[in-house]
Amino acid sequence: MTPLQLYVDFCVFLFGAATGSFLNVCVHRMPREQSIVSPPSHCPQCNEPIRWFDNIPLVSYLVLRGRCRHCGTRFTARYFLVELLTGVLFVAVWARFNGWLAPIYWVLVGGLIVATFIDFEHFIIPNEITYGGVILGLLLSALYPPLMNTNNALGALGRSFLGMLIGAAVLMVIVEVGKLIFGKQKIPLDPDAKILVADQKLRIGDEEMAWPDLFYRESDAIEFRARSLRFGDKIFENATVVIHEKTITVDGQVYQLVDIGPIEATTDLIVIPREAMGLGDVKLMAAIGAFLGWRAALFTVFASSLIGGVVGLILIVSKRTDWQSRIPYGPYIVLGALTWIFFGQRLWDWYMNFIRG
Repeated sequence: MTPLQLYVDFCVFLFGAATGSFLNVCVHRMPREQSIVSPPSHCPQCNEPIRWFDNIPLVSYLVLRGRCRHCGTRFTARYFLVELLTGVLFVAVWARFNGWLAPIYWVLVGGLIVATFIDFEHFIIPNEITYGGVILGLLLSALYPPLMNTNNALGALGRSFLGMLIGAAVLMVIVEVGKLIFGKQKIPLDPDAKILVADQKLRIGDEEMAWPDLFYRESDAIEFRARSLRFGDKIFENATVVIHEKTITVDGQVYQLVDIGPIEATTDLIVIPREAMGLGDVKLMAAIGAFLGWRAALFTVFASSLIGGVVGLILIVSKRTDWQSRIPYGPYIVLGALTWIFFGQRLWDWYMNFIRG
């Protein structure tokens, strides 16, 4: 490797780390439905603006030891990790691809990183990432057909659209089969644990679940025995509660959710609809298919299942099975997509040659 190549790679790494700094803003603000443009970066605890010399990617985190200069609040290591990971992946993409493919894959990798860390922290994948990814994948395929291994814009758009459909359809089938197989999940809680239902979200402690990920069929329901229950001007004790997508039934009495506002309750056991994964994962898979095509979509589904199975086996062997419910499926999909980006075509060709004898 020549000194010029090292210099260019270093510049790409710095650009990736700087991009990672922006991705951190997206990870923090998107699930909170805040603007990613304004206000400028600031401490979430004391709201003091972060000055430019305290916002240098990687360096500032190390110099300040992960703390706010003003109030001393500790920032999560996620800020450093995202900047480092983005820088490394940008260099890897730059070394692997030529022409416009590198910056296009930078866009995809950035979206995948944001989706991963939001899913880890909030168990959701924002529509801005998934729907935005679908639109960008279709648009960039038409503008730069080599993204779909062709020189024809219309053909590239068709391949992108097919990848989107196959990616979404395969995962949708898995979601539906998973619901039929698993049905419901019982979640034991601490005595008098508090739960909150508001804005079409269920919050249990620090975990939040969105309505679309809970209610897929009309029969899906949240069930629990409430030691105490409060909504509007009504208070109940030791009540049997069943929540459907639009209604709540308390000891046989039905109320419309739209009419009663936030619901607060305490219970030691809750039963929720259980699925193999959420619809956010389906939309993420559609975006990946739109960017990478149908073969990549199939590969990603297979690879994510394999990675998830290996992780599950490791957790069982290490007696950490309780961690399985803490790891969302989105990161497995992202790992599968990254595997395709860097190694997938070679693995696909090897497999096709293998089955042909």
